[in-house]
Amino acid sequence: EKMLDQTALIYTMVIMSAADSNMSDDEIRTIGNICMMLPAFEGYDVDRLPQAARDCAEMLDQENGLDKTIDFIANELPEELRETAYALACEIAAADGHIEREESRLLEILRYRLPVGRLPAAAIERGVRALYVRRN
Repeated sequence: EKMLDQTALIYTMVIMSAADSNMSDDEIRTIGNICMMLPAFEGYDVDRLPQAARDCAEMLDQENGLDKTIDFIANELPEELRETAYALACEIAAADGHIEREESRLLEILRYRLPVGRLPAAAIERGVRALYVRRN
């Protein structure tokens, strides 16, 4: 059960990373770092990450792949991890320093499908933005 939670969180990060059809090294590194740091990934074997990413990519390649993947995420995530998933999606979107239109649209879809309320979502987005500010 915990493994499915963790898989759903990883899929959330992978679909965010793939949203602009370009999984950057920064995004991949960020996913790995998150899996090593966050309590939600306690006990997760980081060596399984590349296979989980491939499995997610396969699901995305199916007909209606994005919908199926988001269904999986929404069905597997317990209530208490929905805001966590949204926060992780925001982290991945912000990891490369700018949020593309596709990423912004996907965040909107996730917010609706998980669901995460407008106020919590705005707070999460603001917090993540504060973490990824770059000085000129």
